[in-house]
Amino acid sequence: MSRRGFLGRAAGAAAGAAAMAGMGWTPAFALPAGSSGSAGSSGPVSNLPVPPAFPEDIPLAQQAYVNWAKDIAFDAVWTATARTPDDVVRLANWAKDNGYRVRAKGTMHGWSPFTVVPGESVEKVLLVDTMSNLNSVSVDRSGSPARVTAGAGATIEAVLAALEKEGLGWANAPAIGELSIAGALAIGAHGATYPAPGEKATPGQSFGSLSNLILGMTAVVWDAGSGRYVLREFTRAEPEITPLLTHLGRTFVTSVTLQAGANARVRCETFLDIPWQEMFAPAGSPGRTYESYVEKSGRVEAIWFPFTDKPWLKVWTPTPVKPAQSREVFGPYNYFFTDTIPEFVTTPLGQVMEGMQSATPVFGAAQLAAVQAGIPLTNTGDLWGWSKDVLFYLRHTTLRVIAGGGVVLTKRSNIQRAINEVTTWHNNRMTELAAQGKYPINCAFEVRMCGVDDQSEVLVESAGPPNLSAVRPRPDHPEWDTCIWMNVTTLPGTAGAAEYLRELERFMVQNFSGNYATFRSEWAKGWAFTDQGGYRDEEWLTQIIPAAFTTGIPASGNWNAARTGLDALDPHRVFANSFHDRLLP
Repeated sequence: MSRRGFLGRAAGAAAGAAAMAGMGWTPAFALPAGSSGSAGSSGPVSNLPVPPAFPEDIPLAQQAYVNWAKDIAFDAVWTATARTPDDVVRLANWAKDNGYRVRAKGTMHGWSPFTVVPGESVEKVLLVDTMSNLNSVSVDRSGSPARVTAGAGATIEAVLAALEKEGLGWANAPAIGELSIAGALAIGAHGATYPAPGEKATPGQSFGSLSNLILGMTAVVWDAGSGRYVLREFTRAEPEITPLLTHLGRTFVTSVTLQAGANARVRCETFLDIPWQEMFAPAGSPGRTYESYVEKSGRVEAIWFPFTDKPWLKVWTPTPVKPAQSREVFGPYNYFFTDTIPEFVTTPLGQVMEGMQSATPVFGAAQLAAVQAGIPLTNTGDLWGWSKDVLFYLRHTTLRVIAGGGVVLTKRSNIQRAINEVTTWHNNRMTELAAQGKYPINCAFEVRMCGVDDQSEVLVESAGPPNLSAVRPRPDHPEWDTCIWMNVTTLPGTAGAAEYLRELERFMVQNFSGNYATFRSEWAKGWAFTDQGGYRDEEWLTQIIPAAFTTGIPASGNWNAARTGLDALDPHRVFANSFHDRLLP
């Protein structure tokens, strides 16, 4: 394809994405309380009972709820717009008095049913919009450490933009900046930042999850003395904060304060010429292995499209001075050929792929071809800029997929071995199924890395790591300092996907065991698969996940301690749903 043709098509995609982004955070088809009839030709009809004795001065409407993968969707859910943290307190007490449950609503960019549960009644559910008003960001660089305080609905991008103006930043951030900070912390969001050999975190930063940066937070909790829900501030030194640091939606955080360190210039290089057999070779193999790039820069991500021979490898390296061959960038999301695919393309694509699975090898090749053409045509193979501008590379308009897999905790010397074992299993299983005419996986295998939630990186007194962070360390294995995130993605609705993802996670939990490693699910993605889909497997919910947060962990900070702590702060389970009742009973 010519440069003009490629850029023309990309511009068309960008225009479609901009039209959607222009809608802001206002969900379609809002129907204010007290209205009657339809909210639009394709919008919801008011069929939910009006919440009784609802505070008249707090805006209330029926709004559609659709998560990012579009596999959790409701035409109408009662949604209140909190203007202040005190509004959230009033709503919590109203909900307790009237038998409702309150769920925080951010960007809806997730898979897990931590907000609402698909297929269940929402008549007694109240969503609370955090994005419209609870989105302030303030930076204080005068203290030690420097810190940023953000409202629940502030985006990670807004937080890092404010820090950047003060010469501050984080080493670790997700690829998507358009996530609410509270939502990201609730599930222990992470990035692809792993230390190079001998590298230490810049003071104020962390190689672990974002939750490890928390210095304090304000949450709505039950006060036994007054018999009401109240706002309470927690510091990192208080033991009661540890289950809140990654709370899985089991509380309502209104603001959070996080530490920060000196901002950094970072180089991001792309490599597209390494065969997967070389990149993911067995441990000890020569050549351009994944581990060889980790040894140089630490920060490495590989994206391997199905039935293709060369993954897309990205390597980030802290580089204070711009290399002559690098292109300086002044903002994030520079790979527009991957992150501005309009929804009107991705939605029918998922439907088509369900019935045309034999096209998967062609579709995989097309995904790789788009990258191979896009990188040189847009001059994005070697970028240099401030940290957030090269770490943020996906937008909410990118290809909508479901994902399975998780994180492996092990020691540094096991990096290549662990990746080789999963990619070998994945390739062999995909090949076996293809021979049977089955193609359950049509999008990428992805691998990235970060460190554990190291308490030495927290620059204030800390009561301990986040209890429920997927990268919390194992005290019985202090050598396990490495977290390898490996996920397989596929389009929603693809036949056989759930069965495949179930096989994958079962393989990973069995393979990574004993003194070699341990496996944990990634809260934000898919897990507990049955043949019908994720979040259903009772053994996974009641045994495997609790064990992953119990084995080798002191009783004061394990699964039961987190569950007990969350219940103590919300004994009436106002901030819970039926899925929490199964996972954290």
